[in-house]
Amino acid sequence: MERKPFQLHDIVEMKKAHPCGTNRWKVIRLGMDIRIKCMGCEHSVLIPRSKFEKKLKKVLESADSSES
Repeated sequence: MERKPFQLHDIVEMKKAHPCGTNRWKVIRLGMDIRIKCMGCEHSVLIPRSKFEKKLKKVLESADSSES
């Protein structure tokens, strides 16, 4: 089974930083739309999955690694 590049509660880096200056986001909802929360100012944004996948740069911290 192929692992998705991101999952719920991952910390991700997007191609563009948030206006507050932080480029760390936490994935807080998955579905047709992805909700991410800025780790700097706690602002949350709802993005269509296709746009999110295009704008995702990399996964900084996986939720799997923090559980074990």
